[in-house]
Amino acid sequence: MVEQLPRKIKVGTKWYSVEVVEALLDKGEMGRVNYPEQKIKIGAKSNLTGKKYNKDQIKETFWHELVHTILVDMGEYKLNRREDFVEEFARRLSKAIQSARF
Repeated sequence: MVEQLPRKIKVGTKWYSVEVVEALLDKGEMGRVNYPEQKIKIGAKSNLTGKKYNKDQIKETFWHELVHTILVDMGEYKLNRREDFVEEFARRLSKAIQSARF
């Protein structure tokens, strides 16, 4: 499951580490970006129920957090706070990447 995510990713001029942790501390969060530390953390299970997330949920959470990171890099702070936009954009980005034929 974890091997499908990059360990590091560059957004703009900054490198972000990507880490899957057991669970995040804040209630209901699946992922989080720490901008000063340049880290993207993804929880492997719910901090509310203890239920493990499947590989698709973990990947979609990664894309969601990456969209947040890109929006901050672009200076789009208002758009970054719109979780509905971030969620839908991340979902479409994930599907587009999955369907890509190189």
